[in-house]
Amino acid sequence: MLQSLAGSSCVRLVEQHRSAWCFALLVLGYLLYLVFGAVVFSSVELPYEDLLRQELGKLKQRFLEEHACLSEQQLEQFLLRVLEASNYGVSVLSNASGNWNWDFTSSLFFASTVLSTTGYGHTVPLSDGGKAFCIIYSVIGIPFTLLFLTAVVQRIIVYVTRRPVLYFHIRWGFSKQIVAIIHAVVLGFITVSCFFFIPAAIFSVLEEDWNFLESFYFCFISLSTIGLGDYVPGEGYNQKFRELYKIGITCYLLLGLIAMLVVLETFCELHELKKFRKLFYVKKDKEEDQVNIMEHDQLSFSSISDQAASMKDDQKANEPFVTSQSPTSNDSSLNN
Repeated sequence: MLQSLAGSSCVRLVEQHRSAWCFALLVLGYLLYLVFGAVVFSSVELPYEDLLRQELGKLKQRFLEEHACLSEQQLEQFLLRVLEASNYGVSVLSNASGNWNWDFTSSLFFASTVLSTTGYGHTVPLSDGGKAFCIIYSVIGIPFTLLFLTAVVQRIIVYVTRRPVLYFHIRWGFSKQIVAIIHAVVLGFITVSCFFFIPAAIFSVLEEDWNFLESFYFCFISLSTIGLGDYVPGEGYNQKFRELYKIGITCYLLLGLIAMLVVLETFCELHELKKFRKLFYVKKDKEEDQVNIMEHDQLSFSSISDQAASMKDDQKANEPFVTSQSPTSNDSSLNN
């Protein structure tokens, strides 16, 4: 008897705080996912880093042995300056001296990566004025970009997602949920093909040092706005049509970002995902619901009264003009 009462009370407690328990599991799952990623990256990349450090150490020692007139301190100062310049996108290599990082097309590409929060990091402002302008430009431009992308995506999704789903649902009588799922999968496949596989094949041809995997990696890192910066197109030595190539990449990033947002919005509108997201949301109180209902009723009542008043005004305006007698004249006529 006591065990059944305790079990029912526990079930009731869990049901009352279901959203909180789901949110706690979500936080725990996210932290575990972070730890899992750290463990995998560390186990995979740490041996390669160790090999690279050993190789660089051997090269440095061999260089000092072959050039006895150069001290280790002088070499360290030279390498430090070279690495600092490399962090600003300036290379000391002779085969990279022909590319400028701040011509118009490169600056346009930089502005697009800043506003889209991709930020490859291969080119950064050198001057204090450039750093200050980048802050002001980003503070205004990033919300402006979000507004622009939101407006574009909301317009596109009407013609790409909502109308096709309603067409198949109304015209052919299919279930709306099933049509929405199939449509989301097909749209995702088309987007991945047009903005990942095909561009990856193109980049693997245009970039001499990139294979297909590296090109696909660049496309994913760019369109997901991660922007690690280890692969940046158009930075090769004597790149043909470099200005036009940079403009084309800028257009590709903007269009690809819009396509990704359309796909994400399409999947977010699925009924199953909406139900799944509600598991982690805070439920509204009954008082808030009543306030919302009262506000909605007041708004609807005021709109109805406004519509009735406007209809009366329209009727008065459409009636023929009739001269009305003053009350004084009516009283005088009655007295007579």
